[in-house]
Amino acid sequence: MSDFVHLHVHSEYSLLDGAARIDDLVEQAARLGMKALALTDHGVMYGAIPFYKACKRQGIQPIIGCEVYYTAGSIRDKDRGRSSRSTI
Repeated sequence: MSDFVHLHVHSEYSLLDGAARIDDLVEQAARLGMKALALTDHGVMYGAIPFYKACKRQGIQPIIGCEVYYTAGSIRDKDRGRSSRSTI
């Protein structure tokens, strides 16, 4: 198991999608002998520093990322359901 690295991991900072606490994630990875672990919370990076510090304490290489979504256009577009280029 030591060669496997989780690259899609959500913590309690991923609202509605993650419930795992950072310290628990890192401790379990250390118990399993993992050399690295990623954190890819949804749209936030509030957990990046606690994750980094927890990994360093356990001797695990932290991989910090973020799962984000983007769309064409602007949030100010009134008709969000349709492309701004559509014609009637």
